Amino acid sequence: MKRANPFVNKDLRRIQTFIYLIPVVGFFPALWTLYQRQGSREQRAVSRLAVTLATGWLFGYLLLGAGASAAQAGALPLLITSSLLTSGYFLVNLWLMVRLWQRKAIWLPGVSQVGDRLP
Repeated sequence: MKRANPFVNKDLRRIQTFIYLIPVVGFFPALWTLYQRQGSREQRAVSRLAVTLATGWLFGYLLLGAGASAAQAGALPLLITSSLLTSGYFLVNLWLMVRLWQRKAIWLPGVSQVGDRLP
């Protein structure tokens, strides 16, 4: 006798999709979903978006941090920009979670288009 898959329930899939949108931490389950090529079409789309956002934030954060440590006179504006980038990343993820809760489309212009090019 076959056991039913517990993640077939739409509510459980939605909760799993919320996990993908948790800033920083959600990157890993989203990447795992993409690597395993599992999940529904919506879950894979949200996973691609979460991976794209996290990767963009990480590269920006590292580049701004490296620039701030290399520049002596202009370090403060780079550090402020880095903090604004991080705050924006967290707020965008929170906003996407609210949109998911409202059962609206999860799509960001530009970012989603880049993420859709991922395999």
